[in-house]
Parts: sequence; structure tokens; C-alpha cells
Amino acid sequence: MLVEQSKEGDRNAQYQLYKLYVDAMFNIAMRLVTIREDAEDVVQESFVEAFKKLGSFRYESSFGAWLKRIVINRSINHLKAKRLLFSSMENEQEPVEEENIEEVHELELEKIKIGLSRLPEGYKQIITLYLLEGYDHIEIGEILGISTSTSKSQYHRAKKKLIQIVNAL
Repeated sequence: MLVEQSKEGDRNAQYQLYKLYVDAMFNIAMRLVTIREDAEDVVQESFVEAFKKLGSFRYESSFGAWLKRIVINRSINHLKAKRLLFSSMENEQEPVEEENIEEVHELELEKIKIGLSRLPEGYKQIITLYLLEGYDHIEIGEILGISTSTSKSQYHRAKKKLIQIVNAL
């Protein structure tokens, strides 16, 4: 009933679904991304995505299972983005004291934001769709009107360029 009302745009029903599932989804995200703020972001982005795509929910599973899959995919994409950027800088970093890790994360994230802003528009689109929005290469191809292989090759070029920019900062 709540899902149907939410599909029709009923904000109260959406809020009720949110309240019903937010704690469980946060726990899932927390287990995967381990940083509270990141988990909160993943959960919020997941609910936004779920409500936007609610029309595609086909009752093949429970709403909770469908939402859980979105949270897991968002969490994995979040970790991929972090891993991509931190692993590229790993060789150039000196050892970090435990209490400075959060500072280093903030600095690196700022470098990543700057790097993204300096990417050519096409590269920025591919990186954003793949790493931040969680689309796969087939979906990106459909969105941008390019082939799946073009999406993959552009993504790898974009990733390489982003790493170069970030390492130069």
C-alpha cells in the first residue's frame, strides 16, 4: 500500500517508507563503507534513487530487498570511487599517523573534487555516471548514445586522466 501511494507521488507515504527502512539501510551501508558520514550519504542517495525509480519496481521481490540492492550498489560504487583515487596516490604518500587519517581523507577528497572539475566534459560525464551515479556501461551507453565498449574505453581514459590530475596537485 505504501509503495503504491509512493509511486503516485504521495510524500507522506514516501516518508513512511523512509522511516520504516532507514535504520536497516544505514546498518547495511555502515557495514560496507564503515565511515558514518559516508554511510549517511549513501543511504540518502539510495532513497532519492529509489523514489525516482519507483516506477520500475515490479514487486518481484519485497520493497526492502529492492532498496537493499540499491544501497549495496551505491555503497560499492562509493568504495570503488575511494579506492580508485586513494590507490592511485598510495605510492606517493608517506605513512600517516592514525589521528591524521580523517585530515588526509578530507584533503584527498578535495583534490578529487578539483581533479573532477578539471576533466574534459565527456570524461567528467563518464566518471560521474559510473562512479558516482552507479550506472553500468550498458546504461551509460544508452544515456549518452554511445556503444558499451566506447563507454568502457572512455571511462578508463577518464580514470587515467583524473589520476594524473590528482597526482599533480
